[in-house]
Amino acid sequence: MRIVLVGPPGAGKGTQAAFLAKNLAIPHIATGDLFRANISQGTPLGQKAQEYMRAGQLVPDEVTIGMARSRMEEPDAAAGFLLDGFPRNIAQAQALDGYLDETGQKLDAVLDLEVPEDEVVKRIAGRRICRNDSSHVFHVEYSPARTEGVCDVCGGELYQREDDREETVRKRLEVYHSETEPIIDHYKAQGLVTTISALGAVSEVTERAMRALSAE
Repeated sequence: MRIVLVGPPGAGKGTQAAFLAKNLAIPHIATGDLFRANISQGTPLGQKAQEYMRAGQLVPDEVTIGMARSRMEEPDAAAGFLLDGFPRNIAQAQALDGYLDETGQKLDAVLDLEVPEDEVVKRIAGRRICRNDSSHVFHVEYSPARTEGVCDVCGGELYQREDDREETVRKRLEVYHSETEPIIDHYKAQGLVTTISALGAVSEVTERAMRALSAE
């Protein structure tokens, strides 16, 4: 299957993508992973991306598209893939359409993870990260530390990242609504979109997604 996963920040796309890709035995292709891999390997696209990032500029669509295209051409993606974070805007969606047409492939489904905006803010703004180890993640409401401000695992200080502050989250949501949300209508016109509630336990959301895909 060839699937695009969309949804606002805090919808749990990365978590769901990992579970779905494993269940479907297809590669999970995430934009962040593409950037890290290309930069660490020193590919021409990675070098271009790094130049823009060092200058504090947005990486142009053509660089992101090039990375995604190269990854989709790898042997493990021949039978399908799950795209997470790509396409991010209409230009990227049109480029993906063109690539699939050119290679005789088609998308099977676009899963739209739906979360109320207030819940997105609560999920992200409530995160607290350990300064000693960023893999130690807590949440002031959903998974609080036993002692406020102290990591249960190593005793390090817990803090709120700048990206997780409420005002930053709301700005990220504005960007999502203006740039990414329009791709949902783009794919609705192709009859590909299924909207799924991303509220509830991770396993419940995965089950909803798998049911939607089995109906395709």
